[in-house]
Amino acid sequence: MDRILDDTLTGTVTVCSGRWAGWVPLPALMLMLTLPTLAAAANTDEDVFDLQNLSVRISEDLPYIEMPHGDETVTVLRYQDPSHRIVPPYDKTSRPCPPYCVQPMQIAPGVETIGELEMLGYMRRIADGDPAVLIIDSRTEDWVARGTIPGAVNIPYQRLDPAYASPQAIAELLQLEFGAASADGLWNFDGVKTLVFFCNGAWCGQSPTNIKALLGLGYPAHRLKWYRGGMQAWESLGLTTVQPAD
Repeated sequence: MDRILDDTLTGTVTVCSGRWAGWVPLPALMLMLTLPTLAAAANTDEDVFDLQNLSVRISEDLPYIEMPHGDETVTVLRYQDPSHRIVPPYDKTSRPCPPYCVQPMQIAPGVETIGELEMLGYMRRIADGDPAVLIIDSRTEDWVARGTIPGAVNIPYQRLDPAYASPQAIAELLQLEFGAASADGLWNFDGVKTLVFFCNGAWCGQSPTNIKALLGLGYPAHRLKWYRGGMQAWESLGLTTVQPAD
C-alpha cells in the first residue's frame, strides 16, 4: 500500500510505494493520485514525476492530457525515464511480407494520414465532450489485450470486412456506432462521426482494411482519419497505454 507523508513545513509530500518513492510538491500530488495503474507507459518502477514540471513533455506547449477511458480518466503523457526502450512486441523491425507489408503514406484519396499530435488533438476533442469523434482500434482482441490508446474503442477489422461480417452486422455498426442513416435501401452519411483508425503500425493492414471497406460503402473520405504509425509509433514515443475498457 502507498504511504503518504505530509510535511506541512516544506509544502511537500513523500510518496512511498512500489511505483513511486520520493518527494512531490503538494499541488502535483492530487494529479499524481489520479494516474491509473493501467497506464503502463507512464508508470515506471521507482519513478516520480510532477505533472506541473515534467522532464519529458509531449510537445513544448503540451505536457499531458486527461482522457476518459471507460469509467475512469487516464492521464496521457510520455515515459519520464529518458533511458526507457521499446519493449516487445513493438521492438521488432521485420515481419513476413506478405502479409505484413509497409503501407503507403496515403491509404486512399481524401483520407487524412495523421501523427501523434493530431491523434492527441482528437483525443482532446473527445475529452471535451465532442460526440462526433470516435477513435477505433482495428486490431483483434488478443492484440488489444496487450494495451491500447486511451479512449479507443475496439472494433476488430473483421466486423467491417464483408469477407467476415454479414451485411446486417455491418449495417448495425454504421447506424448504431457511426451515425449513418438508411432509407429505402440508400445510405445517408451526412451526420456521421469522424472516425480515427489505428492498428499495430505502418506494416499492419487491419485499419486500412476498415477504411477501404467504409469507402466502398460510401462513407465520406474526409470523415476518415488514419494514424499510420499505430501502436508501434505510439510505444516508440513512450506514450501512455491502457488495457481495453470493459
